[in-house]
Formats: sequence, C-alpha cells, structure tokens
Amino acid sequence: MMATTMVRPWLGMAGLLLGLLLAACSDKPPQVPQATAEAPVVASAQDPALLAALQQLLDKHRRIIVLLADEQDQSASDRATSTAVGQQLFHQALEQRRSVADGFAALLDSGRPERMSVLAALLDYIESDPGLYDADRLAFVEVLRDLHHRLAADSSLPAVKLRQRVDEDLAALAEVERTYNAELTHIFSRFQRTRAIALKREKWQDYQAYLLTRYSRTAILRDFGVVEPYPMAMDDGQRELFGRSLPERTVVLSFDDGPHRAHTEEIIAILKRYDVPAVFFQVGRNLGTVGEDGQARLGPMAAISRQLSAEGYTLGNHSFSHAQLSRSQGKDLQHQVMAADTLLRQVDQRRAPLFRFPYGARNAEGMQLLAEAGLKSIMWNIDSMDWADPVPESIVQRVLEQVEREKRGIVLFHDIHERTVKALPKILDRLIADGYQFAGWNGREFSVSRARAAASAEATVTTAYANSWAIVIGINDYAHWPKLEHARHDARAVASTLTGQFGFPASQVIVLEDGQATRNNILAAFHDRLADAGTGRDDRVFVFFAGHGATRRLASGRDLGYIIPVDSRPADFARDAIAMTDIQNIAESLRAKHVMFVMDACYSGLGLTRAGPSPAAFLRDNARRSARQMLTAGGGDQQVADGGPNGHSVFTWVLLQALAGKGDLNGDGLITGTELAAYVAPAVAAVAQQTPAFGSLPGSQGGEFVFELAENPEFLTATTDQLSAEAIALNGRLEASQEGRVAGSAATPVTVADLEGGRNTLVLPAAVTVSDRQRAQQANERGLQLYREKRYDEAAEQLTEALKLRPDFAQAANNLGFVYYRQQRYAEAVRWLENTLKIDPSRAVAYLNLGDACFHAGDHARARQAYATYLELQPQGSGAAHARRRLQQL
Repeated sequence: MMATTMVRPWLGMAGLLLGLLLAACSDKPPQVPQATAEAPVVASAQDPALLAALQQLLDKHRRIIVLLADEQDQSASDRATSTAVGQQLFHQALEQRRSVADGFAALLDSGRPERMSVLAALLDYIESDPGLYDADRLAFVEVLRDLHHRLAADSSLPAVKLRQRVDEDLAALAEVERTYNAELTHIFSRFQRTRAIALKREKWQDYQAYLLTRYSRTAILRDFGVVEPYPMAMDDGQRELFGRSLPERTVVLSFDDGPHRAHTEEIIAILKRYDVPAVFFQVGRNLGTVGEDGQARLGPMAAISRQLSAEGYTLGNHSFSHAQLSRSQGKDLQHQVMAADTLLRQVDQRRAPLFRFPYGARNAEGMQLLAEAGLKSIMWNIDSMDWADPVPESIVQRVLEQVEREKRGIVLFHDIHERTVKALPKILDRLIADGYQFAGWNGREFSVSRARAAASAEATVTTAYANSWAIVIGINDYAHWPKLEHARHDARAVASTLTGQFGFPASQVIVLEDGQATRNNILAAFHDRLADAGTGRDDRVFVFFAGHGATRRLASGRDLGYIIPVDSRPADFARDAIAMTDIQNIAESLRAKHVMFVMDACYSGLGLTRAGPSPAAFLRDNARRSARQMLTAGGGDQQVADGGPNGHSVFTWVLLQALAGKGDLNGDGLITGTELAAYVAPAVAAVAQQTPAFGSLPGSQGGEFVFELAENPEFLTATTDQLSAEAIALNGRLEASQEGRVAGSAATPVTVADLEGGRNTLVLPAAVTVSDRQRAQQANERGLQLYREKRYDEAAEQLTEALKLRPDFAQAANNLGFVYYRQQRYAEAVRWLENTLKIDPSRAVAYLNLGDACFHAGDHARARQAYATYLELQPQGSGAAHARRRLQQL
C-alpha cells in the first residue's frame, strides 16, 4: 500500500468541501450524463450506465468544490448564492441516491450470472482508477453504504465476499475523513492496514489546485443557474424572522428535512439531556400522502413526529416535497404548502404556524400564500452546513464562529445526518458555557421560559476538549526505598487505556518508569511540557502516580503528604521528594480547564477542599467551571495492597474496571471524576485495608474531569480474553460493595474520605435520556463484561435486551450466540449465529463461531460449509489455522 500525506486545515473550507463531496454523492441529474473525459481503467464486465452515473457524481461534486473553494474571498452576497446552489445540489443528491440505489437493486435482482463481476468492476473504478484522488473517493461513500446494505440480502459466497470488500472500502474512506479532520499532516502508511483502496500521498491543497485547472466557478454558476433570494431585508418578526431580532445571547435551534428513522430520536435524546427547546421543520412526504380528496394518510414515520410533539418540541412546515418554491406558482405552490400543513395537523392539531422555505428560496406569491394561510416564514442567520460537511468538528467550529459574530440567531441544522448528532453536544457545551439561552416557540413568538432562564446559569459536562495530556509514573525499582512489584505494570496499563480507549495522543502521554522517574524529571514533565503555555484553556490533564507515598507531621501539627521519586532517600524525603503543596502549585500553573490526579500511593495531609453536594442539575455545570480533582489510594497510616489480579495493585485494578465502563454510574456514556471516585473508593475500601480519598484542590471551581466511553466493537470468539478466577472473585466482591448500584439507576449520595480525615459526600447525577440505539450498545457492552467474568446467564440477558432494543444488531446477535456456545447450548448458539449472518452475511467471525457450534452439535455438513466460508473470507485470519484443523477432522 502506498503511503499518503494529506492535510486538512483546521478552519476554512476543507471540512465543507469534503462534505460537499460526500453530500453530492447522490445528486440527481435530469438524465444519465456522459462520462467525464478521464477514461477509467475498469474491467470489461462494467455496466456503462452505472459507471456513467458514478462518474457524473464525481464530476458534479468536483464542481461544487470549485464553487465554494474561495468562500473566504467572496462577498456576503456571493457566499449566499454559493450556499443556495450547494443546498439545491444536496437535496437533488438525496433523490439521486435513490436512483443509484434502484440501479444496484435492479442489477442484483436481475439474476444475471455476471452481476457480481459487474459490481466488482465498479468497485475497481472506485478503488483504483488512476485519475481519482483520495478526496474524490469520498463522493462514493453513500453509494457504497447503500450497496453494502443491499448485498446483505444475498447469502451466496460471491455476494458475501463482495460485501466484505465494500466494508473494507468504507473503513478506508473513514480513515480519509479522519485525516482531513486533523490539523497536522498524517501519513497513511502509519495505519499499517491493508485496504482494497490503496491510499496515496496527497495534500488537500494539491487536490483543490488540480480541480481549479479543470473548472471555474463562473462557468459552474452559469451552467447550473442561480437562485436569487426574495428581497426581504426586514427582520421585524412580523412577516418573517431570521433571528437577528432575538435578544442578545439567545439562540433558536431548528432542524430541517426530517423526520429520520434513527437520527431524530438521537437528537431528541441530546436535547432532553441539555433541556433545550427546538423547532423541527418537517417535509410532508416523510409523514404520508394527501389524496385528491384532500384527506391525509399518515405513514409510519409520522409516529416520530408525534413523539416530537409529545416531548414538547415544535413542529413546523417545510413544504410537501422540498421543492424550490421560488419557481413555483398557482396550484403547485399551494399544494406544497397546504398538503404538508394538512399532514402536520393530522399528526397534531397543535402544530405551530411556522413555515420554512426550502433553500430559503421564496417569492412574493409564496409570501402572500403564507399570510392567507396564517403561516409565518422562519428563516435562519446561522447555517451549520451540516447538509454538506461530514466532519463534526468542522460543523462545531463553524456554528460557534457564526454565533460569536452574530451574538444571537436561528441556527439551521438537519436531523437526517449522523454528523449532526455528533456535533450537537459540543455546540451546546460551548454555547451554554458562554452564557447563551435557548428560546422555544410559545405559540406567538420565540421566548425563553422562566425555568430555562433560571437553568441558563448552569452548563453541561464537557467532552469537547481541545487537547488531552497525561503524565503517568510507575516506580518498582527504588534505590533506597523498598522495591514494589506492580507499580510499573499499573502505569503501563493506565497509559494504554488513555491512548487506546480514550484517544489521548501517544505524543501527549508522558510515561516515566523506574530510573526515569527522578524528582527533576517529574517536575520537568510538568513545568517544561504542560505549565505556562503548554496547555490551553480547553485542555484536560490526567496524572497517574504508582509508587511510594509518605507523610510528615509539621510543627503546626498538620500532616503533609509526599510522593516519592525513584532517587529520594528515606531520611531526606522532606527535601528530595515532591510535597502535596508542590502538586497544588503545579495544578494552579496549568491553564487546562480540567485536571485530575490519581495517586496509587498512601499519604495524608493534602488539604483538599471538601466537595459539597452537587446541584440537582450538575450535568449542566461543567463547561464553564474549571476542575482540579484528586483521588488517592489510601491514608497516611495505610499500606497499598499490591497483590491485585493480573499483576496490578487492588486500587489500580478497580480503577481500570471503572474506566472500562463500570464507573459510568448514570448510564450517559461519560465517567466524571466524581463518578470515578464514587465507584473506586467504596469498592477498594470494601476489599482492602485502604480508605481511598477524593476531593478538589483549592481554587477548583467545581468542574468535573470527564472521560467519554467509546463503543466497543468486539465480536466474541474463542480467542476473546476472559478474567482469571482471582479477578472474577475480586470483581464479585466489588460488585457486592456497590449495593446494587447499576448504570442508569437513580442518583444516590456516596460518602468517601477526604485527605484531612473528614468525610466527603458525593451526589451523583441522575439517569439521563438516551436513544434506543445507545441503550442497546450499553446492554451489549454490559454483556461483554459479564461474559469476561463467566456470568453467562446474566450476559445472555443483557445481550437479549440489546437485541430487543435493536433487532438488527449483528454484534449483539453474534455475542449472544457465542455465550450459548460457551454454555454448550449448541442448538441455541447455531440459531443466533445464523441470525447474525442474516443481518450481516460478510461477518467472517460469525462463520467461524457457527462452524464450532455445528461441529459440537454433530452437524458436520454445516460445520464444513461454515469453516470453508470463513477461509474464503479470511484466509489469513486469526482463526484460519483452527478452521483448517477442524476441516481435517471432518
């Protein structure tokens, strides 16, 4: 595979341009156009019509890039024109995606013997045509996703192999997107993965420069045509509203083009969690149909709109079919407005009299029609461009910059994109932290309710860290103190968890072991790398120390704690160790918003401030407040239990279990510093002669350090690690110490020690609203944890719950089948592994598991077929040797 260097500027147009490539992948031209001048190298089995359609997608979306490439240099009027044209292209793309999908469906249903080779030839073009840049290939993401889904219906081996190939292509394109999301240049060869798409060395600027040699913005606008907006400069709130007349630091959230089967529910969950209102502008044909008799007939997606209304969100009219109404008149214009209104009234008679013109394109007749129908035009002055930009971070930055410039306004989002789901929490974090209020429709106007106005002084837990830093120290081989056994191993495990599970950049995780961990080196790591300008105000810093601790009684009678570097001497530790007062000074010198110290050593006398009960809505209090938190393993008169499972201390073992997910006590996918302490401290105290302590350093403003849990993509197999008997026994004791506390349960105060010998009451956040998809993922991950602990019946219950919430969850289906296999319930295992392959026939590992289940069930014919299919899909896979041995036995 060739290495690739690709650059995406953090700000500017690159995120948008990639989005336009992605959005445009399904644009609908009036006719199937001719292929571009670049002749691809493809197999003779190619379908000319489908190839031409793909090439036209690419050609048109290259034109969109050129159209908007110089946005920063365009006038406000030109930018508005470019955006309007881009939006039209996007919505045409939604139609074209259906057209291309129909072409794939017709080919697959045709029964033609060469249909798989035709599709393979199309993939050859997408994967390896020499005229394509990596960024070009992003134009085909949605096309490939649709093909991936359609191939799932065909369980033949050629279809399964082709689906696996598409899956690998999508993974490679995900890497391309991540690359353009980075500020620095990355070399793709570092990923060390084999993909069907061989990635090349390209910079975004080089790609953009290449396109400018082939296209001009002037010619594109001339060929496409320009939509001139209806002249309406007033924003008095009488005829239509853009948002500029809202009070300062007030915004309205609006979502167009829905409802969507999956993403609207996820948007609802986010809005409920942040307790903010929103308006959803619905496209009528998504809700149902209106017959010639004027009667509305609602479809299945209308239930989503009913849910929106029941949850208190406002429903608005976005026309029947998202037509360009500035070009409509008479009966056609009336139908677009009134048919959608009829459907909305059928959904809920309380529908709001709000209308949003598609593309913002309106004319005098349209405005007059709204006035006659008692509807009000609602526009926007802040465009997230989530309709075009696939990079969530870019969407976040764009919205925040526009809000900062406008100081108020109506924000345009779309609830039909996953990227909007990812960007929205980070936008809300920042807006709330900056003191913005969120207005909802009260029946007459947009206003902020009293309850929400009172809540606006609070903020949310932030996960939108700019940078993540860590200093991890582990010392076994002390020169003058007793040697330890597990401290170095503990430090390595923590560092691996930070860089792997939580995405801390390896270059920003400083690990000091044994002889490296001198007093000077430890202090230098803080002062030279992190203090002063080393960290930014939106960064986080995590510090872990595993080693000896000591306590000295001062003349005043107060105890002062120390951490012991590798070169400290017992008789001189007051001079050559690092006092807790030094740690406090270090904490105050860091600009980072959130800092957390976790010390697997025993001492006392830090002088932490006691954290009082958190406010009831403390989840809305984190984005603006700094945090300086510390969790320690025990008191000054205690010894660290250094004999935990898997070569860890008891404290670090419990810490790692918490970070693996058990510390998420309210089920929101986040682990705060308080939740970490509330899980770790009582658990360690229950199983070891230690009393962990937790609190905030002086100067902390009550914020929370936050870990965001990532989804676990693991499919259970025979090679999946399970815990040792010792670890399982300890985890059982830990669970008993939690007194029935489980993720998603109601908040219950937890009392832990502080480092002054007092008590610290921690009030945990209540359970939050999450979507069914998120609940399914959480149940699956609990099932994985229980499987590792060999609690198979409980694991099966959790995996069953995941499948109830999400019937097409192939990962949970495989995992449930494998749990049955471990229980020697082979018939049940076979059924669920076959269900997995019905959901996702390209999932090679499920064939391996199915082969094992059939082998033990005595069905050797099915076992042979399953093993053979696995080897076809993964001839060099981790289970290949096992499958070949089984075939020899059969």
